Amino acid sequence: MVVKAAIYSRVSTEEQDADKQEQTLKEYCQRNGFEVFECYQDNAISGMKTSRPAFDKMLKDMRSLKFNCIIVTKLDRIGRSLQHLLSLFEEFKRKGVHFIATTQNIDTTNAVGKLQLHIIGAFAEFERNIISERTKEGLKYAKNVGKRGKDRKPRKRVVFRSGWNYS
Repeated sequence: MVVKAAIYSRVSTEEQDADKQEQTLKEYCQRNGFEVFECYQDNAISGMKTSRPAFDKMLKDMRSLKFNCIIVTKLDRIGRSLQHLLSLFEEFKRKGVHFIATTQNIDTTNAVGKLQLHIIGAFAEFERNIISERTKEGLKYAKNVGKRGKDRKPRKRVVFRSGWNYS
């Protein structure tokens, strides 16, 4: 299989340098005999944003089947939201696009990498569900005692001239 790779690098702040990531990934491709299709780079953009200029262009090219592998330094370069990551990996799978995160040894071109990605995804989903359950329990408790926030101060009623009460 000829690996035609899209390199994606991203940094969150102006002080960081995405060129270092890109150079590291080009060297990785050279060592492994991968053909680099294109380098996509987003600068000073949070990974929480699901839409980023270079990232969106990369996804458009992927949907046009212009490459068969996406390479990043770390998983969080493509996203930090579990839901977003899971939907991306589902689309990668449908399009036959492999994913490699070089510093985390995630490589879906082989069985071990696929297993590792599934395990990471399962733990991430478990953590998200636990957080959700705790949040719901906390909100239920706060509602029952009529308090909110860390200081647990009682809510104050605000009366506006219209006569409506807001809590």
